[in-house]
Amino acid sequence: MNSCVRTGRAPRRHRANKRTDDACDPAADFYTVHYRAYHAETFNIDPTPFLGPFARRLPPGSRVLDVGCGSGRDLVWLRRQGFEAIGFERSPGLAELARQAAGGTVIVGDFTRFDFTALAVDALVLCSALVHVPPAELAAVLGRILPAVRPQNASALGARDGVAGHAGLVYVSLKEGRGQYTDAWGRRFYLWSDTAARRLFEALSLAVVHFRSGLSAVADNSAWLGYVLSLDRCTDNYQEYSPDEKP
Repeated sequence: MNSCVRTGRAPRRHRANKRTDDACDPAADFYTVHYRAYHAETFNIDPTPFLGPFARRLPPGSRVLDVGCGSGRDLVWLRRQGFEAIGFERSPGLAELARQAAGGTVIVGDFTRFDFTALAVDALVLCSALVHVPPAELAAVLGRILPAVRPQNASALGARDGVAGHAGLVYVSLKEGRGQYTDAWGRRFYLWSDTAARRLFEALSLAVVHFRSGLSAVADNSAWLGYVLSLDRCTDNYQEYSPDEKP
């Protein structure tokens, strides 16, 4: 975790050319210091509209890793659908609230450094987890996280509610737009077009099996892109991705 926590006022703006894992990261500071406010803002949102298409494609009882689980809202929902849900969260405060809400395991760690090869899950959820990652780094970050999925589970299995069941699925949501912006708390958000996102997924050998766009349920009404992706094990080419189009 980032040890450079500032309290009492909004964090300083982050320099664009400074890696977020090398210095005091305003986004990390926000979720560490203001975790209760973030929990209150996000916990009661119903994830069914965006996670429903993902869940319907998973075999019953699948083991799902929620990376950047935040308040634990999606962990609770996944457990209610009959899945074994495990959380991963950088903020210790949010991780504890998620653990209290959902029960089970919530790992505290930084997804830019954590060794995901030590885990073995059937599917991944990255709901809003990647919004602070610069586009030029996102392929490498995803390439680090994807090995958490068990190789033998990147194939069709079973069925659920009349939809063919697949392990090896990944749910990713990104903010829609162009460029980037910094909010009043110093958090830098990176925006994506559908075209740029699909090019990234193709470079990672991730096939889009469902797509949804819509407005955020929180007060800012920002636009979001949501993808259910099928994992092809051939992900070694992620280093070849170059975001020549601004997301």
